[in-house]
Amino acid sequence: MSSHSSESTTIPRPSVALTIAGSEATGGAGAQADLKTFQQLGVFGIAALTCIVSFNPKDNWNHRFIPVDAQVIADQLEATFAAYDPDVLDTVKIGMLGTPTTIDTVAQALRGRVWKNLVLDPVLICKGQEPGAALDTDTALKNRILPLATFVTPNHFESLSLSGMDAINDVEDLKEAARRIHAASGAAVLAKGGVRLSGPNAVDVYYDGGTLEVLSSPKVGEVAVSGAGCSLAAAIAAELAKGATPLAAARTAKAFVTAGIKARVASNAPFDALWQGGAR
Repeated sequence: MSSHSSESTTIPRPSVALTIAGSEATGGAGAQADLKTFQQLGVFGIAALTCIVSFNPKDNWNHRFIPVDAQVIADQLEATFAAYDPDVLDTVKIGMLGTPTTIDTVAQALRGRVWKNLVLDPVLICKGQEPGAALDTDTALKNRILPLATFVTPNHFESLSLSGMDAINDVEDLKEAARRIHAASGAAVLAKGGVRLSGPNAVDVYYDGGTLEVLSSPKVGEVAVSGAGCSLAAAIAAELAKGATPLAAARTAKAFVTAGIKARVASNAPFDALWQGGAR
C-alpha cells in the first residue's frame, strides 16, 4: 500500500480567528487565554499583542502595564492580514488595548477589511492606570472600536459605563443595560452578571435586538476567576468563526467557561485561573 494513500482523505481545514489582546504573564488571561480557548474549540488561533501585563507580587499583585509600540502593533496586523485573505480570516476578538494610541492603530487596521465577526471584550480599566489616562482610553474605545463590533461582552463595570446606568443590581437591570448597549452599538450583547449579582446563579443576559435570553448556571464560588471574561469572548469568537449563530455561540461559551471555572488552576496569586481544558 502506498504510504501516501491516507492523504486522499481530506482533513477539513480549521476555521481561523485572530485575537488582538495583551499578554498576561501568569497565563490566566489575555492572549494566552484566547489562544488556549481557540485551540480547545478547534479553531486555528492567531494573536497580535497590544501590551505586556505582568502582575507585581511585591505590590499586592497590582498590574504592571507596558504598551507595545504602535508601529509594532501595526506591523503584526499587516503581516497577519497579508497572510490570510478575508474569506479565510473573517473573525477577530478584541481584548485589552490599553491606550488611545493603541486603539487608533487597531481601529485603522481593522477598517482596512470587512469582518464577518468582530467580538469586543471592552476592557475599559487596567488596574494600575491613572484615572485620567483610563478615561481617555474608555472614550477612545467607545468612539473608535465599539462602532465596529458585531458582538460585545461587557462585565458588570463595563455594562455600567457603556449603558450610562447608575446601578445594575439585579437581572432586570442587566436586561436594561443589554438593551441600551445594543441600541448604542448595533451589536449583539452578552452582559455578564457573573458573581457580581447576588443569588445562587451566575447570570448573563443576551440581547441582539430581537432575542433576549437569560443564561444562568450555578455559581462556582463567589470570587471572579482570572481569564473568565477573556475566555468567554474568545469562545464566542471561535464559535462564530465556525458558523454558529450569535445566540448559540453565547450558550456554548457560557458552558465552556463554567466548566473552565470548575477546573480552575490555583497559584500563589490571589486569584485562580480558568482552565480551558475543563470542558473535556
